[in-house]
Amino acid sequence: MNQSIINTKLLPFNATAFHNGEFVELSEKDLADKWSVFFFYPADFTFVCPTELGDMADHYEELQKMGVEVYSVSTDTHFTHKAWHDTSDTINKIKYPMIGDPTGAITRNFGVMIEEDGLALRGTFVINPEGEIKVAEVHDLGIGRSASELLRKVKAAQYVAEHDGEVCPAAWQPGAETLAPSLDLVGKI
Repeated sequence: MNQSIINTKLLPFNATAFHNGEFVELSEKDLADKWSVFFFYPADFTFVCPTELGDMADHYEELQKMGVEVYSVSTDTHFTHKAWHDTSDTINKIKYPMIGDPTGAITRNFGVMIEEDGLALRGTFVINPEGEIKVAEVHDLGIGRSASELLRKVKAAQYVAEHDGEVCPAAWQPGAETLAPSLDLVGKI
């Protein structure tokens, strides 16, 4: 990620996902007019990945209530996603689409491809209804992510989108005070 991906538009893609027991075709058009999370992980049948995907599954209903769709993505195929879903109790609880990206095209579009391994870094991206990336977080392979922290970031992104001129300070939670940047605030925080 040599230059920031923040506020750039989601690049076009076509992919097959395993979702609710079926293989479904997806493209960037399926994300139009709604909030989305792209949740990249290195590979199925691994160690940290199922803990993260299970954590995301535990928070999926709340994200859905917020109008957010989650898409997990790895460079495995949709067939591998189905096999993992069928054999792992943790992965079996996933209700969000699991995108197969065996060519790495989507993974490269987000700048999280580990070229020498053909795997994705742990990348999380929040995309607004206009198709713009508003949150980008990338972890090394050994560092797991927290869905509850992602939930907080999505809430902050949605708040800022709905309240022009306001920003959310560190560790902001819904109901807490926000800031309205102005000359009056300079040096007072």
